[in-house]
Amino acid sequence: MSQPANTRASIIPCLRYRNALGMIEWLCEAFGFQQHAVYAEGDTVHHAQLVYGNGMVMLGSTSNAGEWGKAIVQPDEIGGRETQSACVIVADADAHYARAVAAGATIVIDIADQPYGGRGYACKDPEGHYWWFGSYDPWAEQSPS
Repeated sequence: MSQPANTRASIIPCLRYRNALGMIEWLCEAFGFQQHAVYAEGDTVHHAQLVYGNGMVMLGSTSNAGEWGKAIVQPDEIGGRETQSACVIVADADAHYARAVAAGATIVIDIADQPYGGRGYACKDPEGHYWWFGSYDPWAEQSPS
């Protein structure tokens, strides 16, 4: 059986953006990410790593030149729908919600207490990618329902 690498996070969501440089700035402002690495030439981001706590997202500019790029579409190419999203655990969901709203995030599910625990909300970034932010910690011991 294959074993995960001994690293901080063994699963890292990856996203593509048309204006990747602009989105790096926006994701840091709106969601509190920090730049870990950005490899760019001009307006093209070949690879970027943004961190939040011990989590990370990777992103780059859209390109349909390679096999990977030919397999991925942007939300505006499929009626604003999304085929995946990232879930980010935050300490204070209400404060994070206020920050995201102030930066212009489009709220798609308003902040609320969740039936499985924690508090959270869902939003779209300016290029239509969906994000979930909440205080529910799936690693914490849960009491039986």
